[in-house]
Amino acid sequence: MPTYDYRCDEGHRYDKREPFGSPSEQPCDECGATARRVLHAPPVVFKGSGWYKTDSRSTSKTRTAVSGDEDSKTSEKKLAAEAAAAERDAKRETNAAKKKAEAAKTTSGGASSSNSTDSQAS
Repeated sequence: MPTYDYRCDEGHRYDKREPFGSPSEQPCDECGATARRVLHAPPVVFKGSGWYKTDSRSTSKTRTAVSGDEDSKTSEKKLAAEAAAAERDAKRETNAAKKKAEAAKTTSGGASSSNSTDSQAS
């Protein structure tokens, strides 16, 4: 059973151990006036990591709102760099495919020209 703090209209304070279902108002033990249950903020202790600003953030994010603008500019620059890299890779793949196609044409083109020469000779 929990212990509750009570305070009456006359200013008396006392503790009483009662079950959860007990009424929040009752007569004062000293003077008989109406006593009300006093509510207190529960003690909260945050243990472990992740509860403080410095736990999971870099130092640049803990600055003023201007740094938020800087962070967005930085992320825009990163996205632009990634897009440029993807475009370069696509161009390289296209050029490689063209070179393969040209190499295949010259290889098969040489064989077909010799076949056509053979057929003209017969």
